[in-house]
Amino acid sequence: MKRLFDFTVSLIGLVLASPILLPVMLLVYLQDFHSPFYISDRVGRGEKNFKMFKLRSMIFNADKTGVASTSVNDQRINGVGHFIRRYKLDELTQLLNVLVGDMSLVGPRPNVRLGTDVYTAKEKSLLSVRPGITDLASIVFADEGDILKDSKDPNLDYDQLIRPWKSRLALLCIEQQSFGFDLQILVLTALSIFSRHQALGGVVKLLKKMNAPEDVIRVALRQEQLIPHAPPGAEFKT
Repeated sequence: MKRLFDFTVSLIGLVLASPILLPVMLLVYLQDFHSPFYISDRVGRGEKNFKMFKLRSMIFNADKTGVASTSVNDQRINGVGHFIRRYKLDELTQLLNVLVGDMSLVGPRPNVRLGTDVYTAKEKSLLSVRPGITDLASIVFADEGDILKDSKDPNLDYDQLIRPWKSRLALLCIEQQSFGFDLQILVLTALSIFSRHQALGGVVKLLKKMNAPEDVIRVALRQEQLIPHAPPGAEFKT
């Protein structure tokens, strides 16, 4: 049922989104006359590689710079990139991946091989299901670029401030996955575009129903400063 739902919604979503996506794709192309798509290798279910489609929000070959994490003031973001990232248009093209079965609408965000290579044993569980376009972590850390804005080492700060909580939230989603749970995640994701505050409130309510740990719930509220933490299944090293 999940696969049928994913296929149907992704197909309808691509048709409905085309009046927005096509003009933006043209704008991206006209900036440097390179493909409007950024196609990158990601690790999917069973640790198998697949090609993930994203609408390109950065300069051509930005991935060759060696910086994996992106802040809002990253100089590699192209002219329309901030608009694309603000409204998550780069994620819409991943409906193509959902359509062919590489991804699901709801699931842990797909990572690059360098990222999964350092997963702890617990985090490896994230590779037991299809990766998704959205999950609880995607809503809670939709402002990832702002968190890393003034970072001197975005990769290190991501690893210590964001990754531990994203992984814990994603693991909780895997434990609770069901058709009804997926629908709630999709509704909260749509709500987050218009009201981040209300969406975070909805996430916290879900986490409380799931009897999630108190520290995870506090982080989901996003009212406290993030501090370095160890990923699931590891001890923090200073």
